[in-house]
Amino acid sequence: MTNAIWRVCLKDNMSKLGSLVRERILILDGAMGTMIQQYNLTEGDFRGERFSQIPGQMKGNNDLLCLTRPDVIQDIHRKYLAAGADIIETNTFSSTRVSMADYHVQDYVREMNLAAVRLARKVADEFTSLTPDKPRFVAGSVGPTNKTCSMSPDVNNPAFRALLEGGVDALLIETIFDTLNAKAAIFAAGQAMETVGVHVPLMLSVTVSDIGGRTLSGQTLDAFLASVQHADIFSVGLNCSFGARQLKPFLEQLAVRAPYYISAYRPDSCRYGT
Repeated sequence: MTNAIWRVCLKDNMSKLGSLVRERILILDGAMGTMIQQYNLTEGDFRGERFSQIPGQMKGNNDLLCLTRPDVIQDIHRKYLAAGADIIETNTFSSTRVSMADYHVQDYVREMNLAAVRLARKVADEFTSLTPDKPRFVAGSVGPTNKTCSMSPDVNNPAFRALLEGGVDALLIETIFDTLNAKAAIFAAGQAMETVGVHVPLMLSVTVSDIGGRTLSGQTLDAFLASVQHADIFSVGLNCSFGARQLKPFLEQLAVRAPYYISAYRPDSCRYGT
């Protein structure tokens, strides 16, 4: 696909996403980590032959499976789409140089992100072709990294650029527990969009850590909204945290105060390995 055709297709998908969300509730997929656990993968599955000589344990590095067991990741995407998902997320929650340094595979971050988008895009487009009246979308997942307040807003970090170049329909900065990290990620996303020349909707999802509705860094949801109000945000919501019933009052709070679309997904799932 030529660069010009790719940009036209991406712009068309963004337009459809904006139109559909005004018409009905869109369904996000669910947890990736707990789904991967059901396949009982071994250390060898995670490593494959390519990463057999890298020191340390590789099992648990779910994002690496985009390179070593792409069949598993595609199968999971396919199951969520068959269950009715409108939007599937790339398997890139930890695909940043900061997080992948723990596994000594930080030099493969760009490749991992591109592969993840390719896997999700292929399956999403397959389902769209079967039912054109129900288009499916791909959101590029970006997690909080494993370093509080350390996510660098550096456009040279390949993660955001690779997701955009791979052809995601939106960027989802998720499981936000530290607002400084989130603001850095928002800045980096904006810079990457300018560099690549592609602008996609920016989705945020926060996780609260206590029944008072505060993030792990101590912010209330109102304070979080104030901290990111400068950004061009498509949606804001909650994931992980508590069960659905306990999460509902906080979603209602967001719905009243946030001038964005509201999302909710994977309640409580972060306790089980996602």
